[in-house]
Parts: sequence; C-alpha cells; structure tokens
Amino acid sequence: YSSSPWHGTTILCVRKDGKVVMAGDGQVSQGASIVKGTAVKVRRIGIENDVLVGFAGSVADALTLRERLEKKIEEYPGQLPRACVELAKDWRSDKYMKDLEVSCPTA
Repeated sequence: YSSSPWHGTTILCVRKDGKVVMAGDGQVSQGASIVKGTAVKVRRIGIENDVLVGFAGSVADALTLRERLEKKIEEYPGQLPRACVELAKDWRSDKYMKDLEVSCPTA
C-alpha cells in the first residue's frame, strides 16, 4: 500500500517510422485487491479496426468513453485527430462525462 494519491494502469504507446505499438497491463483492481488479471485494455476500434486505443481507469467509465470514441470515429471517418478533439469537447461540456475517471491513449 502506498500513501501516494497516484495509482492506476500502465498503457504504453510508441510510434516510430510510421508504425505504432501499444501495450497495457491486464490487471483490474478494486482498491488493493486484484479482481481480474487477464483484462484486455488495448483494442482495435473503428470501421476498419485501424485505430488502437488503450484504457486506464474505471472499467465502466472506460467502456463509456470507448463507445463515444467509436461514434466520433464513425462520424469523422479517416480523421482520428478530429474525432478525438470532438470527443474532448464533449468530455469538457457534458454533465455526465465531466466526472469520468479514465484516460484513453489513441493511435
């Protein structure tokens, strides 16, 4: 146990020479207890499964954010940066989304 307020998941993303690799741990915890050790926290999404996304934070919040990101990717096909910016705008202005406790690296 640590007295530090920082805790969470590791999602690592590296881009080099036009290629991307993303990895994450497979652990889901509740407090100090490990609830699942084989979670998939990095997935492919998008119409052609051409977007890598990793999730760290509350499981329910992560699923909510992934669904909203997928909708934005469908709304702006081939424009990942724009889809992410539009999602960020929603995240800041939506009453429910403001309270999400999740991070979402995307490539």
